[in-house]
Amino acid sequence: MTEGSIFFEGRGAVQETLRKITKRLDELQIPYVVVGGLALFHHGYRRFTEDIDLLVSAASLQRIHDELEGLGYISLFLGSKNLRDAESGVRIEFLIEGQFPGDGKPKPVSFPNPAAVAEEHGGIKYLRLPQLVELKLASGMTNPQRLKDIVDTMELIRLLRLPLDFELQLNEYVRSKFRELWMLSQQETPEY
Repeated sequence: MTEGSIFFEGRGAVQETLRKITKRLDELQIPYVVVGGLALFHHGYRRFTEDIDLLVSAASLQRIHDELEGLGYISLFLGSKNLRDAESGVRIEFLIEGQFPGDGKPKPVSFPNPAAVAEEHGGIKYLRLPQLVELKLASGMTNPQRLKDIVDTMELIRLLRLPLDFELQLNEYVRSKFRELWMLSQQETPEY
């Protein structure tokens, strides 16, 4: 409970670990963007998350491990692409540019170049909203175990009052799902 409360104040272990890892990546001049739950939080959908998701290139991932593993960060297991902050215990998960969200199979939406989709806030680079929505939709559409991504998109539509023409900023592959969710968001929800 306490960690959750601190999280929503921006002072929790996850946010402290985020500031620490992004500062190290900036010092190493490694391009990255924050994705996942912390990107949602940045864009106005305040939900709890226990880990940090970062989008990097494959070459950057290797460099991250070479430069940081054993120096405040530990690999989850031999050969893992992910790390854990040795001090806070917070897990840092890496998504790789060019790979595919959701089921991992080729589709018209892939993880973009982090430098091309970054917006900076408070010294931290976050994924821009159109790309976040696009990746969430592609993930949820192709992996039934990632339906949370569809719900996340629905919440973004509702909370940010995204207009229907927001779909024009998205890859055609996900536009019909965005329209469907947008239409659902316009309906009143019954109170129980």
